[in-house]
Amino acid sequence: MKAGAVFPGERRVGLVEVDEPKISVPTEVKLRMLEVGVCGTDREICHFRHGVPPEDHEFLVLGHESLAEVVETGAGVRRFRPGDLAVPMVRQPCTHPECGACRAGRPDFCYTGNFRERGIKQLHGFMTEFVVDDEEHLNPVPRQLREIAVLVEPLTIAEKALAQITTIQRRLPWRQPGGRAVVLGAGPVGLLGAMTLVNAGFQTYIYSREEPGDRRESVATQIGASYVSSRMQTVPEFARSVGNVDVVYEAIGASQTAFELLEMLGADGIFCFTGVPRHGEPVSINAARLLHNLVLKNQVILGTVNAGRESFEAAIRDMGVFYQRWPDAVSSLITSRYPIEEFRVPILEPSGIKNVIALDGAS
Repeated sequence: MKAGAVFPGERRVGLVEVDEPKISVPTEVKLRMLEVGVCGTDREICHFRHGVPPEDHEFLVLGHESLAEVVETGAGVRRFRPGDLAVPMVRQPCTHPECGACRAGRPDFCYTGNFRERGIKQLHGFMTEFVVDDEEHLNPVPRQLREIAVLVEPLTIAEKALAQITTIQRRLPWRQPGGRAVVLGAGPVGLLGAMTLVNAGFQTYIYSREEPGDRRESVATQIGASYVSSRMQTVPEFARSVGNVDVVYEAIGASQTAFELLEMLGADGIFCFTGVPRHGEPVSINAARLLHNLVLKNQVILGTVNAGRESFEAAIRDMGVFYQRWPDAVSSLITSRYPIEEFRVPILEPSGIKNVIALDGAS
């Protein structure tokens, strides 16, 4: 069967032929992959900055954002049957007995760093026709979310961030739910983050580089968020217009803009980083100013990566809520669908908001 892959040693990206997998243990499920989303991580891997193939393989099958249909189940599978839709999780636990996070089923908090990740680190991804995975790594999806469920995995980033923000802000028992939130960036992770924050009751602003009138501004308007272009307002101007910021959700790769806005975070605020600086990108910070604010304003800087089952379950639940509240906005996040033969195009020549590889023949 065909698969989209990267060969780090050869610095090459292309289609490969791989054997169709078979169920080998009772708890495994065979999946027909329907759609695979393309994101910035895939682009970094295909520019050979990240990505580790499985042992004894020269290539890594891409794809960690996915939607699949169950076609076969092992004798020990209890939660799935053929025809069900499922979103697989990305990260799988390390094997070290001393890693309390992985032993508790939370490899997203792994202590050892020896976890494996589908389509990223030591495990083939989902950009192929069939995949076999253990039932414990799969999440059931309602059929009514078929057209947009490929967005579940990027939504888990926001769900995990919100859960941690909520936990941290219990330090302020007088604080009312919600507050004022800023989302940096209007890509899929940013817009899904904005939906999550609006849904949680935050007055939400999206600060991004696209000019007014862009499709992203339309999405922001539909969900009740305010869109501000960095081409129209500088960071200090934007911060003054917003006022005290309770939460910043960074979704632009921890760029210089992110650190400039960090200086504007309000009293008792939380700044959540979801990205890291792009390879080789210089970033300067005013360390004295940042430390002054962190200490005297009781601020918290939070980093978050990947997600566990709780976040996937929350994302599936909230995707249904978003789809009911803002059906056009959610649908418009998916810009184009490509056949697997053209998988290189959305990875190496990105455009729009979210592009998807359609493995079920739809494009």
